[in-house]
Amino acid sequence: MSFFEIQKNGEVGWIYLNRPAKRNFMNWDFWVELPEVVQQLENDSAVKCLVIAGHGASFSMGLDLADFGERLNFLLEENAANRSRLWDLILTMQKGFNVLENCRKPSIAAVHRHCIGGGLDLIAAADIRYCSADAQFSLREVKVGIVADMGSLQRLPHIIGEGHTRELALTGRDIDAETAFRMGLVTKVCSNKEELYLETQKLAEEIAGHDEEVLRGIKLSLDESRNRNRAEALQSVAMYNAGFLQNSSFLSLISGLAKRKK
Repeated sequence: MSFFEIQKNGEVGWIYLNRPAKRNFMNWDFWVELPEVVQQLENDSAVKCLVIAGHGASFSMGLDLADFGERLNFLLEENAANRSRLWDLILTMQKGFNVLENCRKPSIAAVHRHCIGGGLDLIAAADIRYCSADAQFSLREVKVGIVADMGSLQRLPHIIGEGHTRELALTGRDIDAETAFRMGLVTKVCSNKEELYLETQKLAEEIAGHDEEVLRGIKLSLDESRNRNRAEALQSVAMYNAGFLQNSSFLSLISGLAKRKK
C-alpha cells in the first residue's frame, strides 16, 4: 500500500491515511486502495471494529486536484465517449466509500484538523465520527465548480438533516468542531489529537466486545432502512457530472492545472 497504513490494536484495525507531507490530499492511489484495505480488515477474523484516521497535520484536505488535473485531461475534448469514461471514473471512485459504508464491521472516523471535500465524503460513510477540538469540516466542491458526487449529498441528510446538508453544500463554508457536534456530524469532541485517538480506541474496544453477529445485524438493519435509494442517487449524480463537467468552471480549473504541469 502506498497511501494507507494499517495498524492493529487488539481487536481494532486502524486505517491511516498516510500521505502526511501532502496533508493527505487524495491522489489516485487513495481511490484504488481504499476498497482493498477495508476488505482486508473486513476479512480479518481478529478485527472486530475499524477506525479511519490520518497521519500528519490534517485528517485530509480532500481531492488532489493537481494529480487529477492530468488524469482528467480527456475532459478538454467533448464527446460521448469521454462522458462515458468520466462516468465510469466517478463510479470507480465512489466504490471505496460504498465498501466502507457496507462493511459488515462497525467503523469509526477519528478526525483532527482539516476534513475537507473528499475527507467529509469519507467520514460520512463511517458509522460513528469523533473529532478533535481543532477540526474543521467543509463540503467545498461548490467552490471548485463541481457537484459533490462521492456520497456526501446522499449520506449527510441522514446524519445531520436536510437543512444542514443543503447549507453546507450550497455555501461550501467551513464549520468548526463545536458546530459539527451541534449538527450531529460528530458525537464527541476531544481536546486534542492524542485524546481523540485514546477515546476512539476506547469506543472501538467497547463495540468490539459485543457479539459480532449482533453487531452485523444492527448495521444491516440500520443500513437497509437508510439505503433503499442510495445506489440510484449515486448513479444519478455520476451521470449528471459526466455530462455537466465538460461545460463548467471546473473544466477551466482542469485546463489550468494541465498547463501548469507542462
